[in-house]
Amino acid sequence: MNAESVTLRPSRSSRLIRVRMRWRISWTGLVLGLAGLAVVFLALCAIAPQWIAPYSPLVMNVDAILNGPSAGHWLGTDQFGRDVFTIIVYGSRQSLLTGIGSVLIGGLIGSLIGLLAGYRGGWIDSLFMRLIDVVMSIPGILLAVSISVALGSSQLNVILAVSVAMIPGYARVVRGQVITVKSRPFIDAARAVGASNTEIMLRHVLPNCFSPLLVMAAMGIGSSILMGSSLSFLGLGEIGEIPDWGFLLSQGRSYLTVAWWIATFPGLAITCLVVAVNVLGDELRDRLDPKSGRR
Repeated sequence: MNAESVTLRPSRSSRLIRVRMRWRISWTGLVLGLAGLAVVFLALCAIAPQWIAPYSPLVMNVDAILNGPSAGHWLGTDQFGRDVFTIIVYGSRQSLLTGIGSVLIGGLIGSLIGLLAGYRGGWIDSLFMRLIDVVMSIPGILLAVSISVALGSSQLNVILAVSVAMIPGYARVVRGQVITVKSRPFIDAARAVGASNTEIMLRHVLPNCFSPLLVMAAMGIGSSILMGSSLSFLGLGEIGEIPDWGFLLSQGRSYLTVAWWIATFPGLAITCLVVAVNVLGDELRDRLDPKSGRR
């Protein structure tokens, strides 16, 4: 038998490796797809809740108080006879607004602090970083609670409180990136042609920090929503006619023994949104940072 006629068959171990890789790719795609659908659905709930919710969130039905999940009310009714699914749909707007608003404000302030501290260095760097260390020594939720108590109960104050708790993380990440970027040759070239420090920071240094900032923002939305819901659960959020998910949880805890669905389904909504955002954030990190790719 000639050597050319010998057909090499893949070993059993190599076939198993290929099967596992295909299964892993399929499973990863399925998880990412479900996470994307969850985020898109909740975004639609926040943008146009009247298209999705079957009832008005302000209508109280005394004949349907504390009714369990049924065909008429998919997730049951609360102590006022309101449809729980409808309240969750309308309450998603406040939760998403807290997450996105906190990331934008905290990320902007933290990025500016990190940019200035990393680029200027010296006593400015020492001063800002020592202040950041002081803020980081306080647990984020405790800091947010303290600020919310001082400012009062409102949606804007919750966003501000969560934003302050997120500033140190952005500041430290951006500072580290700036210290790395400012030593590159194109920064020296910009100085050589007469560019000012402000122009160098905004046009050359900051754009090179966008990748880690984008990843932090994507993953920070979930943390912000969770922290904002915790503040609302404690009664520090906006108490309006349409409660957000955290306040709905707080109301439902008094009825756990007789109406478990009031607290359970808002809790599941918070969990699903936070998990979905974190999954998409992990994927975004792997795409933007090849060094942290999957093994």
